[in-house]
Amino acid sequence: MKVILTDNIVRVGVKGDLVDVKPGYFRNYLDPQGLAVKATKDNMAELEKMREQLKAEEAENRKEAEALKEKIEALTIEQKVRVGEDGKLFGSVTNKDLAEALAKEGIEIDRKRIEEIEKIDGVGEFVLNARLYEGVNADLKVNVVAEAE
Repeated sequence: MKVILTDNIVRVGVKGDLVDVKPGYFRNYLDPQGLAVKATKDNMAELEKMREQLKAEEAENRKEAEALKEKIEALTIEQKVRVGEDGKLFGSVTNKDLAEALAKEGIEIDRKRIEEIEKIDGVGEFVLNARLYEGVNADLKVNVVAEAE
């Protein structure tokens, strides 16, 4: 089924793309959330009108993502966690914890955009990937330290 995306969707496409998806995916997820519309003649004509606006919008979003990337790469997040005698973590560091730590620094980012969280397996410094925009990824430095009891 051909649809026009009205928002960026990871692993599917960006706003304004004409993509082919399964009917159930459109009916159960994309349509109810307002993320896509059917590719009818009217919608295709409207898409052509919106192309220019989408290009300007994308340039602005990419510029904002590049500025955010510089901010993220300039800082190191310190996470204090409980650790056993052998250096193993009690519990885990989650992407939600990291998103909250970034929010304290004044950087709002969706927790789902922080990837490779499974790298954190003990105390030390780790570099994670943060997807900011299509083709713009930031290296998020995380320093995991033992919490003093």
